[in-house]
Amino acid sequence: MFISFEGIDGSGKSTQARLLCENLRKEGHSVIHTREPGGSKGAEEIRSLVLEGDPDRWSAETELLLFTAARRDHLEKTILPALKEGQIVICDRFADSTRVFQGLTRGDLRDKVDRLHNEMINIEPDLTLLFDMDPSVSLARAKSRHTSEERFEDFGIEFQQACRAAFLALAKKFERFEIIQADRDIDIVSREVQHKVLSRLENRVTV
Repeated sequence: MFISFEGIDGSGKSTQARLLCENLRKEGHSVIHTREPGGSKGAEEIRSLVLEGDPDRWSAETELLLFTAARRDHLEKTILPALKEGQIVICDRFADSTRVFQGLTRGDLRDKVDRLHNEMINIEPDLTLLFDMDPSVSLARAKSRHTSEERFEDFGIEFQQACRAAFLALAKKFERFEIIQADRDIDIVSREVQHKVLSRLENRVTV
C-alpha cells in the first residue's frame, strides 16, 4: 500500500508520518518511510537545490522539471522496489504537492504537470492524507524551525493560503484523499491517522 502525506508547510504531516510508521511497525507491518523531494540518493541531491536559497532562485517551470527528475529517481530506487516486496510505503509529499506548488500557485502549469506526471511517473498513492489547518498558524510553526529549507515558506502567507485552497480542491476531486484536521493535539491526530490507515489495510485484505 502506498500512502502519501500532504499539506501546507508546518501542518504537522512529517511528524504524523513518522508516528504512523512507528505505530504500524508495532502492529507487525513492514513499512518504509520516505519523503519528497528526496528518498533516494539522486533525489536528495536535488532536494537542496529546490528547497534552499532565494524564493526567486528558480522559475515554476524549472522547479517542475527538477521535482519530476527527483520523483522519477525516487520512484525507481525506493518506492517501486518497496511496493514489489510487499511493504507499506509512507511518503511525506508526492505528486499532489507538485500539482499545487507548481501547477496552481507558482504558475498556471497544471496541464504541463499532468503531462509530465503521466509520462514519467504514472502512479498515484492508494491513500492520501491531507493535513489541513489555518495557514497563518502553520506558517508561524514552519518558520520557527529555523532550517535552511525555507524557500517555499519565504513566499509568505498569501502563497500558503493559495496552497491550502488548492489542496482542498484536489481533495474534492480525488476519492483517495482523507482530510485530517491538523490543528489538534498531536496524539489525537495520530490516533485518527492510525485508525484511517488500519481500516484501509483491513479492507484491502478482506477484498
